[in-house]
Amino acid sequence: MDDKALIDTAVRALDMKKGENIRVIKVADLTIITDYFIIVEAGSTTHTRALADDVEYQLKRHLGIDPEKIEGNAASGWMIIDYGSVLIHVFERKTREFYSLERLWQDGEYIDISDILLKGPLKTISGSPQDNKV
Repeated sequence: MDDKALIDTAVRALDMKKGENIRVIKVADLTIITDYFIIVEAGSTTHTRALADDVEYQLKRHLGIDPEKIEGNAASGWMIIDYGSVLIHVFERKTREFYSLERLWQDGEYIDISDILLKGPLKTISGSPQDNKV
């Protein structure tokens, strides 16, 4: 799987669902766990679940991939969606502040995602989103 396509699709999906303060950090030179972190903030437990569900759905729909694992749940304030080379962290605001992954991984390379956000929302493949369920 092409990391750039995965990151592009995930960031656009998270932005489309109103995820806030989206960050992409390259950590490949710092750990063997993964190559990239995508970190996003949600306003509530419902929003946390919606972001996690939609990014999973969009990556399946557009790239045909499923996560290797999903950890946590919306009630805990933190969900991790594991795509191997990319880990997506969906946090509620307070939980993100508490764990402060950006501080812990400050030696990582922050990836500029402004060009991804300028592309706008993901396109519907055909018909309504309900027609495109995988």
